[in-house]
This record gives sequence, structure tokens and C-alpha cells, in this order.
Amino acid sequence: MSDNVMTRERAEVGSYEEIVAAAMRSTGLSDLGTGAHEAGLRVIIEDLNSAEAGLTPRGRAFQRSEVKSALTGVLLTEAAFAAHPGHRDVRVERPIFLMGLPRTGTTILHRLLHADPGAQGLEMWLTQFPQPRPPRDTWETNPQYAAMQRAFAAHHAADPEFMGIHYMDAAVVEECWRLLRQTGKSNSYQTTAYLPRYTEWLAGQDWKDAYARHRRNLQLVGLNDTGRRWVLKNPSHMTALDALMTAYPDALIVYTHREPVTCIASACSLAASATSGHSETFVGETIGRTQLDLWSNSYHAFHDARARYDRAQFVDIAFGDLVADQVATVRLVYEAFDLDWTPEVEAAVAESDREARNGAAAPRHNYTLADYGLTEKQVLDAFDR
Repeated sequence: MSDNVMTRERAEVGSYEEIVAAAMRSTGLSDLGTGAHEAGLRVIIEDLNSAEAGLTPRGRAFQRSEVKSALTGVLLTEAAFAAHPGHRDVRVERPIFLMGLPRTGTTILHRLLHADPGAQGLEMWLTQFPQPRPPRDTWETNPQYAAMQRAFAAHHAADPEFMGIHYMDAAVVEECWRLLRQTGKSNSYQTTAYLPRYTEWLAGQDWKDAYARHRRNLQLVGLNDTGRRWVLKNPSHMTALDALMTAYPDALIVYTHREPVTCIASACSLAASATSGHSETFVGETIGRTQLDLWSNSYHAFHDARARYDRAQFVDIAFGDLVADQVATVRLVYEAFDLDWTPEVEAAVAESDREARNGAAAPRHNYTLADYGLTEKQVLDAFDR
């Protein structure tokens, strides 16, 4: 969450050049690296400024903030790369990537796997402000961390229902799509606005540069934590498995399964809740159609690519099994990948399980497929070949 945009409004999104200038003013930086982000962000901005997007003043403020946030990430990362040249020597070995359709349990499984004292993940604030991870006891005094915590606190107070759908906190491990959007390639944008031009553009892109930069970011963030295994998650990794495996040839893939009708209904509800009041277009049936296309295409892309890789690098997790016994499910992952399941790991995972079931992040979510103009048959047909 780049700015406190809950109550902000704008008369226009602005041009690419204007938003770049704003990001440079905010950071005091000017190095945008190779410029790999520019093509995608220009297409997004064209979409956002079109009548088709139907953005409200609140929506324009939010979307401009998201584009500015991506540019800020590029600027901060380039500066950090230059300041810490030793990041290039950091090894990233057998990282675990969780992926699957939205709402298949990846969030809770991610947090459980991250509970291992020997694991590391991307905390929310470091996805937005990439830097070598500072010692944990310094975070509260870090101005970037503190600003993000204030923004989340305000968001939770203004929209407590959203917290039950997808709890967010600056210290919690989160999805890594913010790293991918540093090259302008992320289907996260398609979950918050109607972007037909960008959707078409992205479908024709090679994501290898996005994952190469993703890896450099992990090397940077993990500079002070070498030797700890990365645990990462993002449903959109399904879209570009070949590019991911090019950057991380020894990656371990945890794929979560759940019947798609529930997944799509829930993904639509999440998109609607996250963008309430942002657009006159990205509502109801438009959300239903775009999210069904996005996730069915990602699903098929993943399964088409998966057959090209070693089966031993993949483990499949059924949502029902995860719900029934979360600790046993984590142990299954460890056994499948021949990782050490020690008493210390088991105790840490069990404690994380108890916290997740009873704490602020405990899931609470209600949704109906029909609210988005979809039928069960439409969803099942989209996922069936």
C-alpha cells in the first residue's frame, strides 16, 4: 500500500512522465535501471486513462498510487543494488514457491512453512521497500515500516470486512508480485481494474527478465540472512512457470488444489472488496468475466508447462487436506522434498497454526458466484479441456 489512498481522490491518473517525476520527487532518486518496466506501465496508464476503465476520483487516486509504487520500487531497488554490490554473490538454493488458484490455501500454507526458523520470506514492507532485511528489533523505528503499519491500521479501521478476506500487516510475509511489477509484468493489475490493452500485451510477453530481477531482489533482501531457505508464494506464478524455472532451476513447487467454482467466486469477491468505489466498469459481470479469463488461462499455462520439469520438484496439496490438518500437510511437504522435519520445526509450525486459527488473520469470507454474472457451468467449462 504505497500511499494512504482510502480517502484520497484525483481528477486524473496522469501521464507516465508525470508519475515518474512524482516517484523521483518522493524518493530523491533518478536511476530507473534498464527501463524494462516502461512498456508495461505505459500500456497500463493508457488503459487507466481510457473511458473503458470507468475510474472514479477515488479509483484514479488508487491506481496512480499503484503505478507510482511500482516505479518507487524500481528506484529504491536500483539504489540498493548499487549500495550493496555483494548481493550478486548471495546463493538462492532450492527456494519453495507456493502457487495455485486464488483462495486455495496458499496464504496460510505460506505462513506455516515460513514458521520454520530456518526459512525466510518476503515481509510485506520489504516487497515495497526492497533492501537487505534489517534486524527484526529495529523495524518499529524504521520510517518506511512505520508508515506502512499506519496505513494498514487505517485501512483495517475503515474496512474491517476486508481484513477478514485478506489480512495484511507490514511484518507478515506476503506475495512477491511487487517484485515482478518492477519490470511491468504482473497480473496483479488485472485484479484491480479493467485493463483490456494490458491484458493483451501481457499475454505476449516473455517473463524471463521479470524473474531474473525477482531473483536479484531475493539476493538483496536476503543479504543478511544467507543460509535460510526462501519460501515464497503468488498465485500468478502459474502464468510464467517456464520463466520462474529459468531463474530458479532447482525451485521446489507446492501446488494447491481446490475446485474452481469456489476459487473463482472467492477471487471475484476479493477483487470487488479491494476496489469498492473505484470504478463504474470494474464491477459485477466485468469482474466475473475478467477474473475467470485470468485464472483459467493461468491454470492452463501452468499445467501445460509443468510436464516439462522433474516431477520430484513438485508436490500437490488438496485444500481439504490442508483444512483438516495443517501441521500434517506441512510435514507432507517436508517429506516430499526431503527437508528436515525436526521437533523444533514441528513446534514452530504448530504454534503458527494455533495463531492463524484464532488471531486477527483468521479467515472470514462470504461470497456468491452469481453476484458476478457467472454460473457453475461457465466456470467448469473454462477449466476443462
